[in-house]
Amino acid sequence: MKNKFLIIFLVVLILPSCVGVSSKGIFGTGVSVAFDPRSVGTQIDDSIMQKNLTARVLILDKKYLFSVNSKVLDGRIFLTGKVDDPEEKLKLTKMAWEIQGVRSVRNDIKVKEDFNFKQSAKDLLITSQLRTALILNRNIKASNYQIDTYKKKIYIYGISITSDEKEEVINEAKQILDVKNVIASILLVENLRIQKN
Repeated sequence: MKNKFLIIFLVVLILPSCVGVSSKGIFGTGVSVAFDPRSVGTQIDDSIMQKNLTARVLILDKKYLFSVNSKVLDGRIFLTGKVDDPEEKLKLTKMAWEIQGVRSVRNDIKVKEDFNFKQSAKDLLITSQLRTALILNRNIKASNYQIDTYKKKIYIYGISITSDEKEEVINEAKQILDVKNVIASILLVENLRIQKN
């Protein structure tokens, strides 16, 4: 069991580095290292936590690879996605809390229901509209945000440079047609443990 964990962890850690540096940055955090407001040390810590969590989720069950998403920002873990029953949701939350260095866990995982093509298409459209709005808004650094939509509820995770930027992101989300709710887990640079100089 220990060898299996080690092999999976090494594969998850090494394979992405074969791809090269792209817009995802060296550490795969979704934000370019040069423009990320976190210190390089915090980015590395978050990346290690992210890889550790991904490896543990893979060992638990491979089906979670595509159904559960996670994001680590400043030691805070955000979970989204869908699982089959509430016990799985609790198991994943417990696993996230067991990651060394975690400061908090926000679990927005939903329990699966019957597939609804119309609902899924609408959620994808909402996510695309918000992503486009963030990219076109010059006052927002769109690459600092991750967006998930489930049943017309938008979940936004990221880091804002200022509180005005944070408010602008939330307002952009609220302006999209048919959105029921906006759940924003946006950290301000000033609230990060260690900030980039």
